[in-house]
Amino acid sequence: MAKLTAEQLEKLREFDSPTICNALEAFGAKYRFNCYGKPGMVQRAGDRSKPMIGYAVTAKVSSMAPATPAQAQLQMDLYAKNREQEGPSIICIQDTDKEPIGSYWGEVQATTHKSLGAVGTLVQGGVRDIPAADELGFYFMSTEVLVSHAFIHVEVVDCPVVICGLTINPGDLIHADIHGFVVIPEDVAPKLYEACVGMADAELPVLEPCRKAIADGVRPSMEDLGKWRAAMAAARKNVKVD
Repeated sequence: MAKLTAEQLEKLREFDSPTICNALEAFGAKYRFNCYGKPGMVQRAGDRSKPMIGYAVTAKVSSMAPATPAQAQLQMDLYAKNREQEGPSIICIQDTDKEPIGSYWGEVQATTHKSLGAVGTLVQGGVRDIPAADELGFYFMSTEVLVSHAFIHVEVVDCPVVICGLTINPGDLIHADIHGFVVIPEDVAPKLYEACVGMADAELPVLEPCRKAIADGVRPSMEDLGKWRAAMAAARKNVKVD
């Protein structure tokens, strides 16, 4: 299936990642559990007001021993995969060490990968040089912050990686923000924006009267809350994804 256009990707950036999760539920119950990362991912750098979105470029790394000559070449292979990716890329890295001690990410890697088309990273492992990444506008999302790069090196490129319990494959479409990250299934991606609009609108039967109650300094009755929530549930069921 063809990748989304730049315009389609930018429209999905209008919504936060929780809304993406809500919208995916409109396509079936199976999307309630198997499309998002489990706890542990924290945004360290990059725009906190808007999500990043892009296609996965993947690698596994380790820092326990120096790179072999063959492993040193894998770094250039990862750069090449990033450069070849159509559309914005997100570098998805799994540190295979039992306890990560070396950071793949710092100012040099962030700047290099951004020059090749990446907007940020998801890493089961560490980052450092966080202020530099912030200034660069490069998203750092990681499970760790590490002060040293130790013997960090690439061990495998263009492979499935497991990040916060979720398997990410090369080319997967990822949406991520301060709440975590979501892999958007290829078959629903072209319809997802409309589902997001529908799911966001479906919350208004609760949000609008509750906001008015807050502004007026009154407490809604339980009867009113029940009616509003029933209206929201009905609106969610009526979100069209055809």
